Amino acid sequence: MLEIDDLQVELDAEAGLVKAIAGMKLALSRGETFALVGESGCGKSMTALALMRLLPDNGRVAGGAVRLDGQDLLALPEGRMRGVRGGRISMIFQEPSTSLNPVMRVGDQIVEAIEAHTPLRGAAARAKAIDWLARVGIPEPQRRIADYPFRLSGGQKQRVMIAIALAAEPDYLIADEPTTALDVTIQAQILDLIRDLQRERQLGVLLITHDLAVVSGMAHRVALMYAGQIIEVAPAAEFFAQPKHPYARLLLQALPDAARRQQPLAAIAGTVPPLWQAFAGCRFAPRCDRAMQHCAGTPPALTDEGPQHQVRCLLYSQPGDALPRAPAVARELPTAPPIQGEPLLDVRELRVRFMLKTPLLQRGPRHFDAVDGIGFQLQAGRTLALVGESGCGKTTSGKAIAQLLRRQARISGQALFEGRDLFKLDGQALLQARRHIQIIFQDPFASLNPRMRVADVLEEGLIALRPELDAGQRLARLQALVDQVGLRRDALQRWPHEFSGGQRQRIAIARALAVEPRLIVCDEPTSALDVSVQAQILNLLRELQREQGLAYLFITHNIGVVEYIADDIAVMQAGRIVERGPCNEVLGQPREGFTQALLAAVPRLHVTTP
Repeated sequence: MLEIDDLQVELDAEAGLVKAIAGMKLALSRGETFALVGESGCGKSMTALALMRLLPDNGRVAGGAVRLDGQDLLALPEGRMRGVRGGRISMIFQEPSTSLNPVMRVGDQIVEAIEAHTPLRGAAARAKAIDWLARVGIPEPQRRIADYPFRLSGGQKQRVMIAIALAAEPDYLIADEPTTALDVTIQAQILDLIRDLQRERQLGVLLITHDLAVVSGMAHRVALMYAGQIIEVAPAAEFFAQPKHPYARLLLQALPDAARRQQPLAAIAGTVPPLWQAFAGCRFAPRCDRAMQHCAGTPPALTDEGPQHQVRCLLYSQPGDALPRAPAVARELPTAPPIQGEPLLDVRELRVRFMLKTPLLQRGPRHFDAVDGIGFQLQAGRTLALVGESGCGKTTSGKAIAQLLRRQARISGQALFEGRDLFKLDGQALLQARRHIQIIFQDPFASLNPRMRVADVLEEGLIALRPELDAGQRLARLQALVDQVGLRRDALQRWPHEFSGGQRQRIAIARALAVEPRLIVCDEPTSALDVSVQAQILNLLRELQREQGLAYLFITHNIGVVEYIADDIAVMQAGRIVERGPCNEVLGQPREGFTQALLAAVPRLHVTTP
């Protein structure tokens, strides 16, 4: 058994001492999947890093113990801990692009893990690495084993990370958002692989995720975290059928689907409070819709509210009078404008070809067609979802339209924006086009300059593309942006590395919105976000679309998000669009076998909450 007993983790920050984890207790048995869920910034990933003794330089364990079969891992010398880390406990990190070594081939990184923790060496270790690449769904593993990470898509890099973590066949797996960057078919394949390993080797899994549908299908038990504390623990079936904490109930109501399409999602107001402050009462009280008078001054304890069900809430231990609050006003969102007139964006026969390095004894150039003759139209005020498997060309299409691949690839076809071909623009005309077309990148960490504060990141686009704004107007715009995307205003003076993955994604969204574009290419804009923040962002995107007539090219693998936000959908496979049409028709009655298989792999969560 892997046990956490009263774990306390502290971080030194400019604002003060951050108590990232405050007295956590949980136990994970062999063969069990224990899910840790909660908002971005609540301490989920910090828990995983503390278990592996991989805290950042400014972090330390201030108290408690982590025991593996009774042995305290926090007391082991680093030499012995290296044998445990990777051999007995492995970890899938949240951001593969920052976890993979950019100057090592992916095969060498898998072989390194195999040789460090198993008897296999040389050719045998390489054969095992190829086998693992195949098991996690990498096409042509014999060829891709020699690739560097930059040649792989975000989803493929995530699969390589999973292969490294599983290659030594550990006893316990800490999976920090293991399927965030994966499409639904590969996600189903990875989850099936983890289930098979659980059956074969009694693998214990600590699953850290914001995908509640994955949790409902994988987890035996669920722990909900908020602001460094566990606030509810329950068997998975009971958690989804009868959530007790107000935060859990609100999370389940924030899930997007087709049924909620005409109304804003039930987003939770506010953000997770900063953990450097002293808390006098319940940490969720300022955002709680059932808060009572004494919640602000009485800290709740984690109490038993049923067999194996614990909750940290005064509603059960000290009920009282609810605070007065304004009644919620449900408003109906307008439907998308009908398709009429000239499209805002008209893509015709788009091809993106990457040239490959030719081996010494091979004649002729080699190339790879990432996008092979696709076409679609997008009207102002509408949303087109581009879905498909990882590596099918979705992101490449978006980057080509946003004019970000001019030097890396050979692009042909047309992308007509208000009648002007984007591929023929240059100089000042291209600069003006960038003012109207922005992109939200899939990987927020890689797309934010680590040497720039958030204020500088957001202001950079305003200075370049909105020169008519003075310094005071730019500052007001920055403050409005962080408010819109659910960040505190003190975030403007912080650095990207000080934020969690979901918080960095909100910064990236704010940057795209800064110059008030007309078309936004959204490349997995909510993949790194937890459910409550995802609801905030989807509500924001819908509201901006209604007010400003924005058009979205929405690249995603989350079908629930597609059902909620998309008007039209195009399904890609191997660089081609295989099915296209109105969202309700394609998702309700798919005609292509590939689309049918894609939808069959979608995990579903059907719950009824009070």
